[in-house]
Amino acid sequence: MSNSSARQILLDVFGYADFRGEQQAIVEHVVGGGDALVLMPTGGGKSLCYQLPALLRQGVGIVVSPLIALMQDQVEALNQLGVQAEFLNSSLDAGAAREISQRLLRGELKLLYVAPERLLMDGFLGLLERLQESHGLALFAIDEAHCVSQWGHDFRPEYRGLTVLHQRFPEVPRIALTATADAPTRGEIVERLALEDAQQFVASFDRPNIRYRVALKANARQQLQAFLEAEHANDAGIVYCLSRKKVEETAAWLQEQGWDALPYHAGLDAATRNRNQRRFLREEGVIMVATVAFGMGIDKPNVRFVAHLDLPKSMEGYYQETGRAGRDGLPANAWMTYGLGDVVSMRQMLDSGDAPEERKRVERQKLDALLGFCESTACRHQTILRYFGETHPGDCGQCDNCLTPVDTWNATEAARMALSCVYRSGQRFGVGHLVDVLLGKSTPQMEKFQHQQLSTFGIGKELTQAQWSSVYRQLVAAGLLQVQMEAYGGLSLTEEARPVLRGESEVWLRRDAEAVKRTSSKAERGARVREAFAGANEDPLWQALKAKRMELAREQGVPPYVIFHDSTLLEILNQRPGSLTEMGRISGIGQAKLARYGDEFLKVVEDAANGVKG
Repeated sequence: MSNSSARQILLDVFGYADFRGEQQAIVEHVVGGGDALVLMPTGGGKSLCYQLPALLRQGVGIVVSPLIALMQDQVEALNQLGVQAEFLNSSLDAGAAREISQRLLRGELKLLYVAPERLLMDGFLGLLERLQESHGLALFAIDEAHCVSQWGHDFRPEYRGLTVLHQRFPEVPRIALTATADAPTRGEIVERLALEDAQQFVASFDRPNIRYRVALKANARQQLQAFLEAEHANDAGIVYCLSRKKVEETAAWLQEQGWDALPYHAGLDAATRNRNQRRFLREEGVIMVATVAFGMGIDKPNVRFVAHLDLPKSMEGYYQETGRAGRDGLPANAWMTYGLGDVVSMRQMLDSGDAPEERKRVERQKLDALLGFCESTACRHQTILRYFGETHPGDCGQCDNCLTPVDTWNATEAARMALSCVYRSGQRFGVGHLVDVLLGKSTPQMEKFQHQQLSTFGIGKELTQAQWSSVYRQLVAAGLLQVQMEAYGGLSLTEEARPVLRGESEVWLRRDAEAVKRTSSKAERGARVREAFAGANEDPLWQALKAKRMELAREQGVPPYVIFHDSTLLEILNQRPGSLTEMGRISGIGQAKLARYGDEFLKVVEDAANGVKG
């Protein structure tokens, strides 16, 4: 492959003048026939790493994808670019599937998306062998490759069978791609897919356009409402909740407050899930309230925020879920509320599951790492990257800890009181009762266990109930205390608590945001997003461009972002091209889209310049 041919296709088909990050090296490696394992963050341009080689190599590129919605999105986007692409999955009737198979055998396709279940069928593997003999197989792309790992958060047992590709088609290059994989998961991908000889390409996991914020849970709904009103009045976003019931209640509450919110969870019937997902993808400003059943493979680039009302299960889960915001590279927010109750609920879920004890132990460690992230006073970007084995200098300017540095205090004496109270009460009571002991409150439970007699009864009146709750939560996060599930969330000491109790080490804790009353205004908090759009929302041309995009999307039955991303519309707004040549220089407008839409969007720009109303 010549470098110029790859760049020419990148420009002519995809509308981009330059590769990003590792893209060029990956494309060259796969086009040359090499296997590859690609770890690249969501929005980093993974799809291009197999789509471009498929166009440059002889034959058809076969893409293994786990979700119907992802296949449909990718195929719609490729068709818009003039690329012959199709998918085969259970959403097609027998006639449509047969026609696509025939087109495949006639060599009329360059990319075919297929679910792992279908690919592993003997009949389909036989079809691929016939195709290899007649027109050739360009490559196999295994998307969402972390699904092969039992330690991953989206384990799909069907992925384990994909080693058959290496066995039956040893000459066809394979490229496995994922947006998140820690070292154990990465090792399992290599082992399970027989990619020991594959070159690994690990891009930076940093998403500098995402602002991370974590808030102590007080009234989660009211906190969410304030966050949305301050920064995301008309934006698309995702709100994650732990339970199906909470999803439905939160969606209903948001609707009552005037937000265009929809529920999504596995307990809804398929028709409702599909209808809600379709609205989220194809309309502007829809908020999806969902369990983690929603999100993998969602390609919507202009999701401006992801909010968590409950803790996710792990840093991997949190990273991938928040990564669904800002795929277009424009500013986005990752906002989360949490409390110790979340940790107790999550640990109960983990411990009551059917997984082997080794798996449960790993999951507990992952949850502890996430709790440590929440409680950390360090740069959020730095903490996330450290978890994935990458360094970051800190001081990102894009997280709560860097923008409003956390106030810390020497909590050694308070920690000793808290730990001593746990020990003297028998290491089986929860935070609520322990705080009551420290504050000297007389309650029925206090009388039942005669805890007024404890030496720690009433010794902690210098701190408030909220402050003691914060102390206990942070001691759990620091590993000095552990939650005992068999004791219904009771706390017990760990070995790490001994030096503190003996007065041999200090404890410094963060003051909660509520205690120090951060004063950043709504104007300050929303400034970054408004700055990115440079007053676009007040510009009539911006509204006209979005209206034209929506009109074309509805005519064709595709999501608006399949026509043009927001970033492309922003460049049209700022550049105001006056000819097709100038329009063709806009990033994201390839030859097919220029021919298809260039004149219509030029007319919108021209009408705006002449003051013509739409």
